[in-house]
Amino acid sequence: MKIASFFRTIQAKLIIVYMLLILIAMQLIGVYFVSAMKNSLTSNFTKDLQEQAELLSVMAADKLGGDFDAGKNSVESLGVIVNNLFNLSGVEIQVLDANGKVLITSLSAHASYIGRKNTQTVVSRALQGISDNEEYMIDEDNERKRVVAKPVVSNGKIVGAIYIVASMSELHDTMGRVNNIFISGILIALGLTAVLGVILAHTITQPIIELTRHAKAVAEGSFDQKMPIFGKDEIGQLSEAFNYMTSRLQEALLQNEEEKEKLASILTNMSDGVIATDEAGHIILMNRRAGEMLDLDEDSVVTRDITLLLRLDLEQARAFTEGTISTTLLEINPEETNEPNMVRVTFMPIYRREFGITGTIAVLQDVTEQEKLEASRREFVANVSHELRTPLTTIKSYTEALDDGALEEPQLASRFVGVIQNETERMIRLVTDLLHLSRLDNKESFLRKQMTDMFEMLEDVSDRFSFQMQQKQIQSEITVEEKIHSAWLDRDQIDQVLDNLVSNSLKYTPEGGKITLDARLTENHMIAISVQDTGMGIPKKDLGRIFDRFYRVDKARSRNMGGTGLGLSIAREIVNAHGGTISLQSEFGQGTKVTFTLLLQEEGGETI
Repeated sequence: MKIASFFRTIQAKLIIVYMLLILIAMQLIGVYFVSAMKNSLTSNFTKDLQEQAELLSVMAADKLGGDFDAGKNSVESLGVIVNNLFNLSGVEIQVLDANGKVLITSLSAHASYIGRKNTQTVVSRALQGISDNEEYMIDEDNERKRVVAKPVVSNGKIVGAIYIVASMSELHDTMGRVNNIFISGILIALGLTAVLGVILAHTITQPIIELTRHAKAVAEGSFDQKMPIFGKDEIGQLSEAFNYMTSRLQEALLQNEEEKEKLASILTNMSDGVIATDEAGHIILMNRRAGEMLDLDEDSVVTRDITLLLRLDLEQARAFTEGTISTTLLEINPEETNEPNMVRVTFMPIYRREFGITGTIAVLQDVTEQEKLEASRREFVANVSHELRTPLTTIKSYTEALDDGALEEPQLASRFVGVIQNETERMIRLVTDLLHLSRLDNKESFLRKQMTDMFEMLEDVSDRFSFQMQQKQIQSEITVEEKIHSAWLDRDQIDQVLDNLVSNSLKYTPEGGKITLDARLTENHMIAISVQDTGMGIPKKDLGRIFDRFYRVDKARSRNMGGTGLGLSIAREIVNAHGGTISLQSEFGQGTKVTFTLLLQEEGGETI
């Protein structure tokens, strides 16, 4: 397409016409010159062959005109003359007798021809006394040759003939070199013509091209270049007028462009999303941050209705139309994630003098994290308050009972004091777990890693709970993969994790059940430690929140068993501090399996 458009330009037309004129002239001269050269070379070549044949026929007439014995000696001397005086490159000379038999040949390769009859047409004509015998031939090697034959006359009698075959390859090579020289000359002439044509066309079209280029630049908003003045002619006057127009446009648009760039820079780098609408509520501008919040392309929403884009309800849409809405909280559900984003939208009307409200600016703030933190804070405070209120209420009730006279009854007073002591210990455990979690959250709990034997660690855990297992007749099994011997870890912290998991399994596994402790290598070269039981299991609806703080599947039963609801949360934080992960698999009524992974290798440490 660009090539076709170039050939429609004035510059291309001038160059093409100029080159065609030179090409036609050179071709006419070349055809005439090459033709004349070819004819001249061919004529000279044939004339030389004929002169050599004529000279050799005269010399052969003296040698072939005597008696037999003298003729035999004459043929030998004639052979010496042919081989020495007429030995030319690419030429074969044969001396024939009156019957056309070959007496002498200048080519040793054709020595076998001697004594054989030459049946060429030119030979037959020469033996008939015809002097002008020549022809053009192409041999079996596709080589072009010139053939000349002359009769040998002695005392008016034809005593033989001279047969000359000359290759024309050198002549044609000469013609080829002449053609190449001529073609090279044509190409050089065309190249020079093209250069001169370009220079000539450039002097004519350059002012027009420059003016066109500057006009396009101005149309695209570039005013920093000036049109060069090539003279005082019409094009020069047009260039001056164009420069004056450009300067005026630049002055008029410069201030507007600066303000626009400032606004665009501010909108692009804002941490909040911004959407601008016209008076009808159609979007006319949206920055990149707003597109990211709404999971939309900022260019694809232009002209869309903002109330539909933000999914405002009827009341909010009516308030937006009236300009009375100030702020609202939206829930955005991105396609990539299942968790919704919370976005607070603040609306500010745009007022224009004498026209009133001409649009609205909507500022979007992502408050997802704030909302999550606030919800987590409220839930945590509620859980802590609930966990503390229950034992405090119990303690208060029993102390009041003791104050009302229960102290006078030793058996009853002892039981009440035991309840108060148990509830106090429960609060101490709760506060201790909270302090532990706080240290883990604040990275204040440092790991003291050491080389630890895996089988010994699991066996110690089983021994610590052996008494409880015997009471409930629960079997325990320890399995450690042969490849695992020891690893770097904080023994106290991991013991706390294992104690918590085994304790939970004991609580929820009925009598006669089984608890399995397993250690194995994973595909990604980590240690996976599992605690599996045959207990009641956990419903699927609770699996997603089982590691949340204060979350219990069976709240009343967990609390009665002395749990604080923080054990699994603490276990998860400890495993995360070791660079691993923890997961839980369970089927309600079929048991639970908790697996956590630990890194095999630490920087500067050892592996298993």
